[in-house]
Formats: sequence, structure tokens, C-alpha cells
Amino acid sequence: MSKRNLAFLAAIGATIIYGINHTIAKGVMPTYVTPFAFIFLRVVGAAILFWGISFLGPRERIAHKDWLRMVVAALLGMVINMLSFFKGLELSTPINSAVLITISPIIVVVLSAVFLEERITKNKGFGIALGFIGALMLVLFGAEIRKDAPNIPLGNSLFILNSLAYAGYLIVAKKLVEKYHPFTLMRWLFTIAVIINFPVTFGYFLEIEWTTMPLWAYGVIAFVVVGTTFCTYLFNIFAMTELRASTIGAFIYVQPLFGILFALLTGKDTLTLVKILAASLVLLGVYLASRKVRARP
Repeated sequence: MSKRNLAFLAAIGATIIYGINHTIAKGVMPTYVTPFAFIFLRVVGAAILFWGISFLGPRERIAHKDWLRMVVAALLGMVINMLSFFKGLELSTPINSAVLITISPIIVVVLSAVFLEERITKNKGFGIALGFIGALMLVLFGAEIRKDAPNIPLGNSLFILNSLAYAGYLIVAKKLVEKYHPFTLMRWLFTIAVIINFPVTFGYFLEIEWTTMPLWAYGVIAFVVVGTTFCTYLFNIFAMTELRASTIGAFIYVQPLFGILFALLTGKDTLTLVKILAASLVLLGVYLASRKVRARP
């Protein structure tokens, strides 16, 4: 099998893991692991794993001028992003999370226009409007009465914060990705994330009752730490070596489909008219906002 085909499989693998994570991670929260305890496990586990494979990459030193950017990138991508997503997942539903996290490309377009002075075309502007209308539909009209989703509007708002933080992370980390090897970047970003997250999450980590936890819950924790955090970064890094960034970015359209299908097949969520309309608006908005229009000859 060619490297290009393997890269496609890696990108698909990362997409599937992200998609099913919405349902799997929610299955242990908050009964066995609270959202903030999960983040402690996630960043510590990923930091250990990335340091463990760092010998496979080149030896690089971070320039003094880049440390502030590193801290901001970690704060956005591994602190605010992760904390808001897992807290939102506790309060809301897997389908809502699968839909709302896909607005990240829309926010990237907006932030690029503000900070990088990239032009917003009519199509992109229309896509931005559709995406945010879909997101607002879920926040304002997506409330349901469910024991496993105690505050859906707040949870959905946290998903939007998650997307905003992740989009900011992509903007801030752009120059770092161009300058440093992915292994170097990931091990330091996650190390910084451990330090920042520690005072917020360590107390919740100590509350985990490991001795009374069922075996399947250990499996969920391992999946989130090794699969959703570590493997997805590795898969995406490999995919980036063979595929264009735009090709990899197109997989974000597939992620909510995996998330919705898995949630429905496992009986962990249901479709409503609001969810269907909101998902359609968000996906169409993401497509229009991230679509590149070819210049006429």
C-alpha cells in the first residue's frame, strides 16, 4: 500500500476516533471521572507518551522568542479548548457536541480576517452567517429534559467556546508548526498544558475512586488518553506528510456523521428536528466558509 493511501487511512482513523469520542467519553462522566479530572489524565498521559517517542524526532531547542507563543498556544489548544469541551460534554449531548465543534473552520476564517487580514468573500460571509445561525439554534432551542444532560444550553455554549479556543490555537500555532518538528512541538505544548491545568484539575483527579471503578471505565479512560489525544495527533501528523492541508481539513465534514451515527446506534442520543436543521446549517456554513474559489483565467 502506498504512503498516500496510508495517509488517507490515518486521516480517516483520526476522524472516526474524534467522532465516536463524543459518546464514549460521556459514558463515564461524571459518575466515575469528572470532566476536569479527565483533562488532567489526558494532558499528563499525552505528555508522557510524546516525551516517550521524542527520540524518534530531531533534537531541537525552542527559541526564547517563541516561548510566549508556545504558552498561548497551549493555553488555547490544551487548556481552554479541552476543559470547555469535556465540561460541555457532561452538560449536553453527544450529537450537539459533534455538530458544534465543526464550526472551528468558520471561526478560523473570522480570526484570519481580523488578525491576518485575509479577505472574506461573499460566499465565506454567507457561510459564516449560516454556521452561526445553526449554532445559535442549538444553544437557544436545543434544550431537552434528560438526566444525562442537565444543562444543554450551557453545554452547547461551552462547545462554541471550545471551537473558538481551538480556532485561536490554530492561528497562534501556525508559525510554530512551520518551524519545529511535530514531536518537539507536541511534547512541549502538552508539558506546558500539564503545568497550567494542574491547579484546576489535580483536585478532581484525586477524587477518582479507582478501586470501585468497573473495568470498562478503565477502557474508556485509556481510549480517551491514548486514542483521542495521542493517536489522533500522530495520525494527523502522518497524514500531513502526504496530503494537502485542505484535503485533511475536508474530513471535518465527515466527523459529525460518525459522531451522530455512533450516538444513535448505541442509543446514547436521539435526533430532533432542531438538531437536523442546525446540523445542516452548520455543515453548509462550514463548507461555504472554507471553500476556495478558483480564480478565473
